[in-house]
Amino acid sequence: MFFKRLRMDINAAMENDPAARSKFEVWLTYSGVHALSHHRLANRLYKMNLKLLARIVSQYSRRRTGIEIHPAARIAPGVFIDHGMGVVIGETAEVGAGSVIYQGVTLGGTGKQTGKRHPTVGENCVISAGAKVLGDIHVGDYAKVGAGAVVLRAVPAHATVVGVPARVVRIRGSKEGIDLCQDNSDPLRDEVCALRERMFALEEQMERLKQEKEEIEKSGNEKD
Repeated sequence: MFFKRLRMDINAAMENDPAARSKFEVWLTYSGVHALSHHRLANRLYKMNLKLLARIVSQYSRRRTGIEIHPAARIAPGVFIDHGMGVVIGETAEVGAGSVIYQGVTLGGTGKQTGKRHPTVGENCVISAGAKVLGDIHVGDYAKVGAGAVVLRAVPAHATVVGVPARVVRIRGSKEGIDLCQDNSDPLRDEVCALRERMFALEEQMERLKQEKEEIEKSGNEKD
């Protein structure tokens, strides 16, 4: 079973990375494949209630590969972690077969609550570099998450999401059928707009005060 899953991980790397020249090279040098192999062992130890030993294996893998996967996370065979440095996958996260995860991705939680608190990523998804998928949300099959996106809500199957917070920009490669009334608010943009409006109001107030001052000075000169 272990070697079957290892072969599936290596095949996924060969299919998704044009730089991969041979399966032997992938097995020897790809940190994502190494991290997944370590995780298989850590996950088995965790299920045997050898949780401390499982965490030791997990931390060893983190130091060797730069990829941190909690031993309890459920990752299907055939997942490809490309480059992988900085990838963090939380305790209750799940990743479906055929999915690709790039460097700097976080599949994390949003607080200290217990139970299912990490995302579930479907099959054949792409989570691009630096993306953060947070909370107990579902990313549908064949979905794509853009680089640097912060995903806080469920992502439909075959959808492409980008931005902070992430919003749907395409479904099955087309913009047609997308709900234009979805929440596209950007907190940083809203704050900048509010500051700009406040600045305009202050400039108008200063202009009125300046005019009033000039009128007072003018009336004082006339009396003299």
